Amino acid sequence: MGFGVYLIAVGILMLVLKILTFPIRLMFKILVNSIIGGLILWLLAKVGIFIVMTWWSCLLVGILGVPGVIILIVLSIIF
Repeated sequence: MGFGVYLIAVGILMLVLKILTFPIRLMFKILVNSIIGGLILWLLAKVGIFIVMTWWSCLLVGILGVPGVIILIVLSIIF
């Protein structure tokens, strides 16, 4: 009985760790996308392409990263 309880405890621990690492990976991905997107926006501003930074545009770049910057560029050209 002791060994079975041990196996169940290890299984539950592995399941909990798997559940907890998913949000950490997601947060890390959003952080990396935000940094890359911010650097691209900064480089575009140095070149002379200015994009208005609102709360929505920061959220778009933070979540999507490079595709978010491309969407902002296309929207700034259209509007």
